[in-house]
Amino acid sequence: MVEIRIEIEFAAAHHLPHHPGVCRRPHGHNYRLLVCVKRPVDPGSGMVMDFAELERLVWEHAIGELDHRDLNEILANPTAENIVVWIWDRLAPVVPGLSRLELWETSRYSAVYEGRR
Repeated sequence: MVEIRIEIEFAAAHHLPHHPGVCRRPHGHNYRLLVCVKRPVDPGSGMVMDFAELERLVWEHAIGELDHRDLNEILANPTAENIVVWIWDRLAPVVPGLSRLELWETSRYSAVYEGRR
């Protein structure tokens, strides 16, 4: 098994209605998403998966809906944890071998999801 990884960036706004602090107010982030796929190397192509195809699938099935949006229009409580699970739920059916997602809101804060086990 080999794991490949891509990073994708997108920008979005949100507010956390249940948060007691400043995150309760509307604000934005330049999010960074790490997408990991782990499966055997295909003997014909020599690849786990084509990087460009993986990126296309991520944009088509998840990030395209989030980029430059108010995330509260999509999720009732768009925490990093809820967003990364939302992304997983859209990618898992179309990305065989999806093994891990990590979503950074800032350079210091991220949420990791490895699916329901």
